[in-house]
Amino acid sequence: MRILISLVSSSTATGLHLLSLSRRLHTKISPFSTLIHHKPSPAMAASEDSLRRALAEKQSSIESQGNTVRALKASNAEKATVDEAIEKLNALKLDKSVMEKQLQAAVNGNGPDGSVNKEAFRQAVVNTLERRLFYIPSFKIYRGVAGLYDYGPPGCAVKSNVLSFWRQHFVLEENMLEVDCPCVTPEVVLKASGHVDKFTDLMVKDEKTGTCYRADHLLKDFCNEKIQKDLSISAEKAAELKHVLAILDDLSAEELGAKIKEYGITAPDTKNPLSDPYPFNLMFQTSIGPSGLSPGYMRPETAQGIFVNFKDLYYYNGNKLPFAAAQIGQAFRNEISPRQGLLRVREFTLAEIEHFVDPEYKSHPKYSEVADLEFLMFPRELQISAQSAKKIQLGEAVSKGIVNNETLGYFIGRVYLFLTRLGIDKDRLRFRQHLANEMAHYAADCWDAEIESSYGWIECVGIADRSAYDLHAHSEKSGVPLVAHEKFSEPKEVEKLVIASVKKELGLAFKGNQKKVVEALEAMNEKEALDMKASLETKGEVEFYVCTLGENVTIKKNMVSISKEKKKEHQRTFTPSVIEPSFGIGRIIYCLYEHSFYMRPSKAGDEQLNVFRFPPLVAPIKCTVFPLVQNQQYEDVAKIISKSLTAAGISHKIDITGTSIGKRYARTDELGVPFAITVDSISSVTIRERDSKDQIRVDVEEAAPVVKSVTDGHKTWADVWANFPHHSSGSVED
Repeated sequence: MRILISLVSSSTATGLHLLSLSRRLHTKISPFSTLIHHKPSPAMAASEDSLRRALAEKQSSIESQGNTVRALKASNAEKATVDEAIEKLNALKLDKSVMEKQLQAAVNGNGPDGSVNKEAFRQAVVNTLERRLFYIPSFKIYRGVAGLYDYGPPGCAVKSNVLSFWRQHFVLEENMLEVDCPCVTPEVVLKASGHVDKFTDLMVKDEKTGTCYRADHLLKDFCNEKIQKDLSISAEKAAELKHVLAILDDLSAEELGAKIKEYGITAPDTKNPLSDPYPFNLMFQTSIGPSGLSPGYMRPETAQGIFVNFKDLYYYNGNKLPFAAAQIGQAFRNEISPRQGLLRVREFTLAEIEHFVDPEYKSHPKYSEVADLEFLMFPRELQISAQSAKKIQLGEAVSKGIVNNETLGYFIGRVYLFLTRLGIDKDRLRFRQHLANEMAHYAADCWDAEIESSYGWIECVGIADRSAYDLHAHSEKSGVPLVAHEKFSEPKEVEKLVIASVKKELGLAFKGNQKKVVEALEAMNEKEALDMKASLETKGEVEFYVCTLGENVTIKKNMVSISKEKKKEHQRTFTPSVIEPSFGIGRIIYCLYEHSFYMRPSKAGDEQLNVFRFPPLVAPIKCTVFPLVQNQQYEDVAKIISKSLTAAGISHKIDITGTSIGKRYARTDELGVPFAITVDSISSVTIRERDSKDQIRVDVEEAAPVVKSVTDGHKTWADVWANFPHHSSGSVED
């Protein structure tokens, strides 16, 4: 299928020439290179601020010159003098118009040659995806439901290939234990994990219609709209709005509400006033069984099923650490206002790993395999100082303490390799470290793999050192110790910290909050406990922060006993820490679609043809088989090749329609099929590679083995290009 050239500005001739050159040289041109200017150069990024300042100065000059013209006319000045002043005014207005176009290009991501911007590029991608049935809105004949999508045949194939590679790259490579747990989860499990109380987003309502909106999205949209479309705002105002965007995730309900009021933000559809923001729990609630007495939820993540099975998995693994468990499955979040297609949906696929490790030994035996990798990293120090992400060697990041430990670093490296092998552009992939105020109090370190798309930087994988929080929480709630053991070769005398809460005194002082205070006291580390003991002995009381209450309480000497005792132990019992890589599969796939999409001109040059440059690893169909013309002998050869491809496990499609070969190539290029076998004789066939459009000639019996060798990764196209006769496509191509 084709898309009219009107989608792309005529000034993209240079980009089209590059694509043509790319074809001949077998190089890859980023889809953003010709369609949008995806990443502003440092000069352009720096120029937005200076352009706004210059535009404000130019407007001031125009107003001043306008006053001069009016004054000259009022004083009946000579015509030549007035004409000269008017000419100067018109020149200033022309300069302003040029500067406005430059500023618009800088803020909207347009290419310097006027090429298509991000929104037009995104629309071209989405139109192609929906038209070719990669995905479509669910329940479409009933007008659909926001945040729910169906994957069509090519979309299912891409998703299946991504998950298959995920299993190979992680589960098989690391000997992980894969589990499959129910989507319906009892309330008690999610109460222990904190989801029932804290899994919320802030929501506002249209005060007249009751329509709900996610509060931070409204503020984000307002700021982006002003920055991108209001060219009259000052550089200072633009900087203020960018700062709001940077701290958006950290704003409390009160701060968010204050900003919404300050900027006069109203309901997008009706312009009615909005309520104050309030928390909305994102889980879908249900009941288990007909009585309605056993509440449950559709799981918001797959991880809890692994945590509650830790004891059995530890036993299955021979009571040895470290080990990892993995799960692929559906998760559900009742998003307030779903948008951005596959990026924010209400039902989605997660692939999660929980790597259990001794908290005192977080080294990794295979860390050296990834230590030399160098890629874009965005540590919190760079974020705080308003700098950009930069390339850092992973080994350097771990050795300097930027990444907390080797195991966390190992998984960051493995995630990088996974995403880039899928086809994600390494120059539009970065690993951003969570700021201190983004992380949960129990987390040791957290990083997000963010992929740049037309929507901006999208969090697609979270890699977190969650410490021992989850196993602690489920141990306390269930009463079942989720612990590991290290046996000593001979008994060791150890000094143990003993924190004994005097529950009677704590109950009198804190009543209903007694349990939370006790839990906080017993969760203290050795330094905190000994500091408290010293303060109690000297002052008789101490202020103590209880995170689950969100406030300080006063602990008196008669409420707790803290001491150290010597004991002989034959083994060490501890709660393992967990390193958790969590993959949003739908988000990764959407970003892969954008990174793989580009347009190239038809042979006549009057149309733009869509192409998905999927690696063979994830392509929905690996190969197509085309008889050049409708001929029974050619069709018989095509069927023989099809059987060989099926036996080799290669997904393929036969097209025996009478459509021209060029149109058939274009149809399969739009599906991202990497290879096409054209039957033009009964003894030999041609194999065409999608991106270069180069063709080789092979014997009929060699066709399937050659395609398999490349799709399996044993050979590259360059290898087969060097070993087989070349074929000129002549007049049939496109």
